[in-house]
Amino acid sequence: MHVNMKHQHEYRAIWSRYGDRLPSVDIFVCTADPQSEPPSLVMATVLSLMAYNYPPEKLNVYLSDDGGSILTFYALWETSAFAKHWLPFCRRYNIEPRSPAVYFADSDNKPNDPRTLEEWSVVKVCVFLKHCQIMKQV
Repeated sequence: MHVNMKHQHEYRAIWSRYGDRLPSVDIFVCTADPQSEPPSLVMATVLSLMAYNYPPEKLNVYLSDDGGSILTFYALWETSAFAKHWLPFCRRYNIEPRSPAVYFADSDNKPNDPRTLEEWSVVKVCVFLKHCQIMKQV
C-alpha cells in the first residue's frame, strides 16, 4: 500500500508542535451551474477536502450552490454516503493520495495484508464503483 511519508511527517510535525492549538478551518466550495460545473467534479472537490489530513473535528467543509440545483443536492447526498466509508478507511490506513479516483487507479495501492485487502475490496467494489456509476448519471 502506497503511503506518502512526506505528508505524514509534515502532519505529525505540525500536530506535535501545535497539538490542540491547531485552529478550526472552514472551507467553502461554491458552485452555481451544474452545466458548467459538473456535480461529479464539485463532489470530487468536496470529498478531497473532507479527506484532508487534519483533525476532523476542526475541519468544516461547506458547499454553496447558488443555482439551487437538485442534481448538485443529489450528488452531495450520494457523496456523503460514500464518505462514510472512504474517510475512515483513509484515516485507518493513512491513505495517500486521498482522492479515491486516483488511489484506486494505481494498482500499486492494493494491500497485501488479507484483512486490509478485504476492507479495500469492499470500499472499492461495493462503495466506490457504485458511487462512480451514480456520479455518471448525475
